[in-house]
Amino acid sequence: MGKRGVLLVNLGSPDSTAVGDVRRYLREFLGDARVLDTPYLVRMAVLNLFILPFRPKRSAEAYKKIWTEEGSPLIATSRRLAAALAPRIDEPVVLGMRYGRPSIRSALGELLEQGVTEVFLIPLYPHFAMSSYETVVAKVQEDLRALAPQATLTVQPPFYDDPDYIEALYASAAPQLEGGYDHVLFSFHGIPERHLKVRDPSGCYCLQASHCCEMPNPAHATCYRAQCYATTRRLVERAGLPDGKWSLSFQSRLGRDPWLRPYTDKTVERLGQQGVKRLLVICPAFVSDCLETLEEIQVEGKHLFEAAGGETFAQIPCLNEHPRWVDVLVKFVEGSRSGWMASPMPGVRAELPAPQG
Repeated sequence: MGKRGVLLVNLGSPDSTAVGDVRRYLREFLGDARVLDTPYLVRMAVLNLFILPFRPKRSAEAYKKIWTEEGSPLIATSRRLAAALAPRIDEPVVLGMRYGRPSIRSALGELLEQGVTEVFLIPLYPHFAMSSYETVVAKVQEDLRALAPQATLTVQPPFYDDPDYIEALYASAAPQLEGGYDHVLFSFHGIPERHLKVRDPSGCYCLQASHCCEMPNPAHATCYRAQCYATTRRLVERAGLPDGKWSLSFQSRLGRDPWLRPYTDKTVERLGQQGVKRLLVICPAFVSDCLETLEEIQVEGKHLFEAAGGETFAQIPCLNEHPRWVDVLVKFVEGSRSGWMASPMPGVRAELPAPQG
């Protein structure tokens, strides 16, 4: 048995709110073939002609609304989470970001310098998607092979329906749920519909029937939409939310291709127009508050809701460093030692299939 180490990986953020830093971050993020899954030349043309000349300035203004003295909220929160986990386990813990800094490669280097030969990776994404969970696993595999091909890698599977994760979500949401509401909206990060079809192992199941996510099927192992529905159902049951008092939507779409529906911004407006006065929004796809929760939901979502006739709008904070969430991570680490952990997807120890291009 070699020495083990734990690697936590989150999405990442720009180094600052300067337009240049935001542009560098977006170039790395949107240049990922698992995010913009088009052929390379098309991806580069879209990125350099239509996105990078315009989006960095808008994104920089959005980041300025949420930036703190510690810098990016996502980075600061992730660092605190790693610091809270470290004393609870007898293994070194390091943090890496899929895009930006600290990079995955630098985090792996830190573990290797401590003599680690077995890496346990926890992608900080509850649900499988090729543009989030999968790209983290693929990048860690690539960098670990380059740095230490003799080292071994074990990966925490998506935990969207893990009972302790659901309990942690409930514990973090309970104070605001108990404060009263007219409606609870579950807002998940959106992805293009084609991403579901690309990762459908059958090639003919996802989005082919209106209730495909509600019927058990092997495709759900890599179906982001089905996993979002599963998280919602379990949390609704745990919290005892009445029928008609909750709904599900998807936020943060980009481009003109069809993305998962219903859209969060349209849903928020509709709820306000339908007479909902007190709206709570929870974002279970994000374990750390970030631009998409603090600006897109708390600022833009609140504005849309109030303009549509709503009165009280609140986003339930993400898990961040909640003690119950730290408990869940401890359980994952301990479970990986005992060997009960299942593989997150076929071939997790081998190369993940990359999108064409």
